[in-house]
Amino acid sequence: MAWHAQLSLHYHSAPLADGAPRTTVQFVHDGPLRLLQSLYPEGPAVCHSVLVHPPGGIVGGDTLNITVQVDPGAHALVTTPGATRFYKSTGEAGTQQVKVQLHSGARLEWLPLETICYNGCHAINSAVFDLAPGAEMMGWDVTALGLPEAEQPFVRGSLQQHIEVKGAWLERALIDAADTRLLHSPLGLAGKLCMGTLFFATGQAMPRERREQLLEVLRGAVANHALAASIGVTAPNPRVIAVRALSPRTEACTDALRSAWLALRQAAWQMGSTSPRIWAM
Repeated sequence: MAWHAQLSLHYHSAPLADGAPRTTVQFVHDGPLRLLQSLYPEGPAVCHSVLVHPPGGIVGGDTLNITVQVDPGAHALVTTPGATRFYKSTGEAGTQQVKVQLHSGARLEWLPLETICYNGCHAINSAVFDLAPGAEMMGWDVTALGLPEAEQPFVRGSLQQHIEVKGAWLERALIDAADTRLLHSPLGLAGKLCMGTLFFATGQAMPRERREQLLEVLRGAVANHALAASIGVTAPNPRVIAVRALSPRTEACTDALRSAWLALRQAAWQMGSTSPRIWAM
């Protein structure tokens, strides 16, 4: 039986009695997709939301749809307690689609834990972000192909991936386990079957000085990491800065992107290094 689930999140900002901003969230769900909890470890201005998918994975025919709207002045951080898992499919694809709209003055940190593509899966993973002028966001994607430590290599199946900042940046990938040249060639993934991308995006072109400053900060944040030789930091568009990493394992890739994210938080938004509580559990 295929699962079809939807979750809609709407973040608002309203002042408290003392005038300080507070971000709150309203949500509507249908099917096995939930907002588990919203927390405020940084104070009322930033709402940390934890999303869960109780079935624990996506199989052929499953469809998960997540929509997020962030109003002016609101700041949301969205994460998950565990990996998104695309399991083996006998035919149909398993699909996850994320659509995000940020209004002017809104901020979002889109930080789900890794996606694991099991051997034999047919996965479609799409995320589209629409930013109005004055909106800013940070987001990441970490995707692992197979479970090498469990001796379950990715030798069958496929992944279609779509990451888009509307009007500024689009990355599409079709990874087929049969494409050994892509997976193992030095000009492809070189056998490093964990891919990570962290990006910072704005609703309008960043001033060149700010863009260059953030590029320098991010390059410094990963310069001494064990994966430094497999990490690149670029600005593919005046509205987007991207950090890309390849790794044999998810742990090293995630660690590198977390270091870059924390440095970016400080440099871009003058915010501290408060990680979601759920990551420590």
